[in-house]
Amino acid sequence: MLDHLSALTLARMQFAFTVSFHFIFPAFSIGLASYLAVLEGLWLATKKPVYLNLFKYWLKIFALAFGMGVVSGITLSYQFGTNWSVFSDKVGPVIGPLMAYEVLTAFFLEAGFLGVMLFGMTRVGPRLHFVATVAVAVGTFISAFWILSANSWMQTPQGFALNAAGQFVPADWLKIIFNPSFPFRLAHTVLAAYLTTALAVGAVGGFHLLKDRTNAGARVMFNMAMGMVAVTAPIQIFAGDAHGLNTLEHQPAKVMAMEGHYQSHPAGAPLILFGLPDQKAGEVRAEIAIPKASSLILKHDLNAGLNGLDTIPRADWPYVPIVFWSFRIMVGLGLLMLLLGVVSVAARARGKLYDWSLLHRFAVAMGPAGFVAVLAGWVTTEVGRQPFTVYGLLRTAQSAAPLDAPAVAASLLAFVAVYFTVFTAGAGYILVLMRKAPAAHESGLESAADHPIRTAGITPGLAIDPGPPVAGDPS
Repeated sequence: MLDHLSALTLARMQFAFTVSFHFIFPAFSIGLASYLAVLEGLWLATKKPVYLNLFKYWLKIFALAFGMGVVSGITLSYQFGTNWSVFSDKVGPVIGPLMAYEVLTAFFLEAGFLGVMLFGMTRVGPRLHFVATVAVAVGTFISAFWILSANSWMQTPQGFALNAAGQFVPADWLKIIFNPSFPFRLAHTVLAAYLTTALAVGAVGGFHLLKDRTNAGARVMFNMAMGMVAVTAPIQIFAGDAHGLNTLEHQPAKVMAMEGHYQSHPAGAPLILFGLPDQKAGEVRAEIAIPKASSLILKHDLNAGLNGLDTIPRADWPYVPIVFWSFRIMVGLGLLMLLLGVVSVAARARGKLYDWSLLHRFAVAMGPAGFVAVLAGWVTTEVGRQPFTVYGLLRTAQSAAPLDAPAVAASLLAFVAVYFTVFTAGAGYILVLMRKAPAAHESGLESAADHPIRTAGITPGLAIDPGPPVAGDPS
């Protein structure tokens, strides 16, 4: 099945496959770590047992998700040294220090406090334990900061010079770290992580409210999750719009692919809602479009002209069908998240937040939406950057190691077999934990006979930071 594919294509498939599996776990753990800090803070402030019980309930799920993020992330570094060794050599002087900063800040912070957070509540006291929980939550954000800075530099490279060996070397670290797309990408990704967590928590809460509307834990988690969705979803839409305008300025070909604009529109570009992009013919077939709406969104002027891919050499085109549809999946799910937030506000205003079974079913159905949306957003970002690893400067074809296709195919098949086996089991166990209703006297990890963290293969008190899987993505 893979014998007709080149080593480059197989290497891209391997990285895309492994990073897709990995991405869903940090996207969940970043938001869940902050949610745990909020729950523990509320318990300390109010002394209400429901917050402590919810903290213990979600801590087990966090431990397992964090552990699977660790395991799934290890293979990414392996691929940089094998399939993408040329890329590592070219960009190492820039990307390497950024990854080292992530280790020196986020990793040490998380590794130092994760064991206390997971197993230390009865050993260090509630206030010091809360400090540990906050430290882990801050660590996940710092990790996102550095890794997104590295990825954003690949999207909008600045502050570098090329040495005699053709390597990218630092010239201005502030310009490298705070490159033009970084603030927008950081805000968009962190908000996505919070939305992903809120939707997952809301789905669990809605599921248990459908079975028992009097369950105190389910009511609290549903209340908090729907509040988070109602606040964060509209903010994310504005953040995404700002990110899109920044992308139009610095990566116009990506926006052309997202919009399906093969041709230029000098007097107002249509917003293509749906269609079938034909990369070979350079057109979108059977399109359904709103005239001039794309110009209104991107230029805030109905008659503003927008360039198309016909202004760019065909060799520099992204693969439009994938970018076109992944973008629409992300936006469509974002609008559904906004609708869920609006409906929850209406239910709250009528005092029916815990009584509207249709809302609870809607929330359950939207549980996976955050994970799908972050994957669709990642595909839009990374495939839209092609055919470059460093946008406009280093091609993906120039980044791959000189490996034979059979060697890459063998490792790809091994990854597929292992990942589906291990992570299907892990995800299934998380669902088992979620199906159990939060109890009035929830047991903690210290008293559990079968620790989820051990099931994930991590020694209590030690951790390897999984981090968002976006730095150095050549796929």
